[in-house]
Amino acid sequence: MRRSHRLPSVEGMKKALVTGASRGLGRALATGLAAAGYALVIDARDSRALRLAADGIRADVPGADVTALPGDVTDPAHRAVLYAAAGEIDLLVNNAGTLGAAPLPALADYPLAELRAAFEANVIAPIALTQLSLPVLRERGGAILNVTSDAAVEPYAGWGGYGAAKAAIEQASNVLAAEETAIRVWWVDPGDLRTDMHQAAFPGEDISDRPLPESVVPALVRLVTERLPSGRYRAVELVPA
Repeated sequence: MRRSHRLPSVEGMKKALVTGASRGLGRALATGLAAAGYALVIDARDSRALRLAADGIRADVPGADVTALPGDVTDPAHRAVLYAAAGEIDLLVNNAGTLGAAPLPALADYPLAELRAAFEANVIAPIALTQLSLPVLRERGGAILNVTSDAAVEPYAGWGGYGAAKAAIEQASNVLAAEETAIRVWWVDPGDLRTDMHQAAFPGEDISDRPLPESVVPALVRLVTERLPSGRYRAVELVPA
């Protein structure tokens, strides 16, 4: 049974831009934000999957305001379209990213073209979208949520490319939080989840023991709605009591 949500008037809605929202954590978090009263602008590379996600959010949260714009966040032209469509946002969620080379290679064998692509998607694109969004976020006292991973801080064999990129976006977030005191900047490790990306890291393995992305949404929505201090968080530490 779907839960019924009473949404605020359009005039009273806050707005969030969520990248990589066609599936997994991005879609789950977009749904949670819609239920919390946010109008949404969402993107993903797969146009059909994005359209289905938008339809699903509207079905789960009747009255949800969802604008879906397919494209690749590594493309400057797409970022410009996202920025123009989003307008006066209160929250930027940089969730889109890539695992990089798979099966996961050792750094000694990591294809450099794949490594550059991983940094482009996981570091350069979110920083570029942040730069575009900062003027309005400063004006509105908004927030940025960057999705990270324990691979940024733990030395897992095979995770050097992805982990190095996530470590870079974590430090960029850390510096941004020190520079941009008028807004909130959060970088959040959601933990191991049952997603397509996680499955790609373990081809042929059963990952059904991992929790679904929806399980961490209450923690992330709490972070946003309570406007906790800028910093690094683990979703497990934010589970509402």
